[in-house]
Amino acid sequence: MVSRSKIKAIAFDPFPIFDPRPVFSLAERLYPGKGGDLSNEWRTRQFEYTWLRVAAQRYADFWQVTQDALEFAADKLNLKLDRKQRDELMTAYLELKTWPDVMPALASLKSSGFRLAFLSNFTPRMLDANIEHAGLTGLFEQVLSTDQVKTYKPDLRAYELGTDVLKLPRQEILFVAFAGWDAAGAKSFGYPTFWVNRQKSPAERLDAVPDGAVESLTQLHRFLLCL
Repeated sequence: MVSRSKIKAIAFDPFPIFDPRPVFSLAERLYPGKGGDLSNEWRTRQFEYTWLRVAAQRYADFWQVTQDALEFAADKLNLKLDRKQRDELMTAYLELKTWPDVMPALASLKSSGFRLAFLSNFTPRMLDANIEHAGLTGLFEQVLSTDQVKTYKPDLRAYELGTDVLKLPRQEILFVAFAGWDAAGAKSFGYPTFWVNRQKSPAERLDAVPDGAVESLTQLHRFLLCL
């Protein structure tokens, strides 16, 4: 475990902050009875493409990967995806709102003097659009996209972006993850790690256990104070 006195900054994956469920609700409206299958296939392939592209050293940014994954998912499920439907689903990724527990949690952390940052696979455009749409402008000191280093988490170069830009050792940056694999990746890099397990997923078998794992961001400040 880490000492509270050592944590100077908190770096967030976007999904502990932004709620993606409206994207999947839109998929169900566009494809009644099939939206859930489309969303699951889309989301799975979205991240598989990032890992495959890192392994193959054939980088494309996360916007392109997300669109490619959507088109693949529709093809796999034999769903007609015209340009209007594709653009509507993609645009939803620029108009995310926060989970209900986010604003009080961020306000508490900010008032306690923690430096706040994003460390995300999202492109800069995706991050900036969602920050503005969700009313988070000015809350985050740094908005870091792995596009800056042309790779994706859990590549260690992606996590290193946080230490390079924040100018802090990894032990002083708490990483807040949404996915279990991201929590494991950040912990393997050396970040103290807090997993907001909103999906109630089992822990990944990746030889790296996060320092904290809960289902709500409201418990983050308490976690820091109890260390």
